[in-house]
Amino acid sequence: MKDIISESIRYWEARRLVFNAVWAMVASGITNFHHESLSALTGQSVAGLLLMAMVANSLYCFVYLAEIFIQMSDNQQVWKQRRRVVLIAGTILAVAIFLITHD
Repeated sequence: MKDIISESIRYWEARRLVFNAVWAMVASGITNFHHESLSALTGQSVAGLLLMAMVANSLYCFVYLAEIFIQMSDNQQVWKQRRRVVLIAGTILAVAIFLITHD
């Protein structure tokens, strides 16, 4: 079990940087589009972005639960080959949620 958790952390934490970079690019691009200049940003809009980033990263952590259960199953090799798809789908979902909820 310790090996599964350690391997999961190594894999997913390295990719969290990609997840956060994509999310940040979209969030900053949309925010800059809505606020014509950085001086138009308010403390409330920045706080909203930080809250959304925290929610996105909290949801990212759910992949660990799936990872642990799937790694303990007979589907371990298939999962390791396809977890990149989960990363892409999760990143797209996080961006979509941001776009839907951003005012």
